[in-house]
Amino acid sequence: MSTSSENIREVDVAIVGGLFALCVLSGSLTYIVIGGPTGLFTGLLLHRLGVSVCILDAKAGSLDLGRADALNARTQQYLEVAGLLDELLPLGLKCNTSSTFADGEFKSRQNKWWVGIEHALHKNFLMIGQPVIEAMLNSRLKGLVYHGQDVVNVAEDEEHVHVTTSTGFKVRSKYLLAADGARSFVRNALGIDFTGTKPEMLWAVLDTFIESDFPVCPEIITFQAHGQSRVSWIPRERGLSRFYVLLEGEVSQKRAEESIKKHMAPHSVEFKQTEWYSTFDVKERIASSFISKNGNGRVLLAGDAAHVHSVNGGQGLNTGLSDAFALAWRLAMVTKHDLPEAASKKLIQSYDLERRTTAKNVIDVAAALVRDTMREAKEYVATIERNAGYITGMGVSYEGLNSPLVKESSYSFWTAGARCPDVVVTGSEQPGPSWLYSHVEYGKFIVLSIGQVPHPYMKYQHVLQFISIFASPPEGSNNPAQGEDRDTHSLSGKMFRADWVLPEDNYIIVIRPDMYIGYIATCEQGWQDYIASICV
Repeated sequence: MSTSSENIREVDVAIVGGLFALCVLSGSLTYIVIGGPTGLFTGLLLHRLGVSVCILDAKAGSLDLGRADALNARTQQYLEVAGLLDELLPLGLKCNTSSTFADGEFKSRQNKWWVGIEHALHKNFLMIGQPVIEAMLNSRLKGLVYHGQDVVNVAEDEEHVHVTTSTGFKVRSKYLLAADGARSFVRNALGIDFTGTKPEMLWAVLDTFIESDFPVCPEIITFQAHGQSRVSWIPRERGLSRFYVLLEGEVSQKRAEESIKKHMAPHSVEFKQTEWYSTFDVKERIASSFISKNGNGRVLLAGDAAHVHSVNGGQGLNTGLSDAFALAWRLAMVTKHDLPEAASKKLIQSYDLERRTTAKNVIDVAAALVRDTMREAKEYVATIERNAGYITGMGVSYEGLNSPLVKESSYSFWTAGARCPDVVVTGSEQPGPSWLYSHVEYGKFIVLSIGQVPHPYMKYQHVLQFISIFASPPEGSNNPAQGEDRDTHSLSGKMFRADWVLPEDNYIIVIRPDMYIGYIATCEQGWQDYIASICV
């Protein structure tokens, strides 16, 4: 990195996110302006992968109140891989049941779309406020955050992206990630289309402490009155209650509280302390491309800068964190490793294909949910059930998209393009069973060998730097490669046993760093060919 007389910082990657701009340079100082969890999570993951970061934040400090309120099951898996979930679990409230209430009584309770999830440890929402998540991420980025900055200019040429902040600080980088919110300055500056619909619906939202004789329970409750479901009650950490209220005519805190009292009748409700009140109107928009220059540029979009939708179903925060988890390893590989140009392009462009398709589906799910608030509660719940794969996050798949990072294949309960199951294993390193996700390392492909041990000779030596090996050899066999020196083209890895491995099993699963299955190989060299097709 160099500094000229004009105070220009030269870096490999610049990222602008939700009121933030992040610049990345492997082995050198990195500059970041961050105002939301998508950017903070991206920055932390990059920092963990050895990419130096420094954070310039447009805000005076971290978010204190309001915004998103739930982590779904898939996001919890991401946070576990990142080593962050254990800190959040005792701070949040687990919730896996949706109820309907009308005419003074509960009409239904249902949670089969949660408890029926296979191969997962956390089958629930973790109800926890966005400020808690941001505080946790910020605590791990101490010394890297500088407040009072803002991005005021961005320009792109054939080789670089140029960013200027409000203080006159200038950055020149090879790539830029924009996650600067629904009104994204970067997206607008580069003329990337952001189109969609805007239903005429204005919601009130309250984070409040209440006193009530209502039978409080850790459930998401949809209240019905006059055939419509206009109030939802979501339990939160610290005994906090989150209410979403759809009103006709004037929208105010007073009218929202009146509506809540009416829907919860005959039970009494008193609002003791409201920490946060806001309103939101529903927008459903998506960027025409998550990469500038129609997919060939150096600017990428993530979070609300790339896609916005209704808050129904808790999709916003979770989709943004998923964008970060999908992108950080790609940027780290492109930045830190001397990949061929074609490999770098394939990695970056696959992000657009996979995450933009996902965003379209998320918008459709949230749209169905928000429109069904105008119907009876049982119809609203039925819509939740139909779209549970996206609400839990566990049904999001890249299968059938023709992604260059997915080679169609399947075996048993493993399918290329689908999420990697979190299976129970017993390893030699610790007694007793444990979950696969607790052992993996973000940033590397995982080669999971079932019933056979990969041959010690590596067809592609350069593949070694990108992989971790897990092996479950046949009963009675040893791992001839375990502990051997990787410099001699050999493989070493973790040994495990599992009751889901059958005697006749003989296959190798390649799991991408974002914990999606890339390929299931039934021949010795197939898995190497797959990784080489991406990285070499």
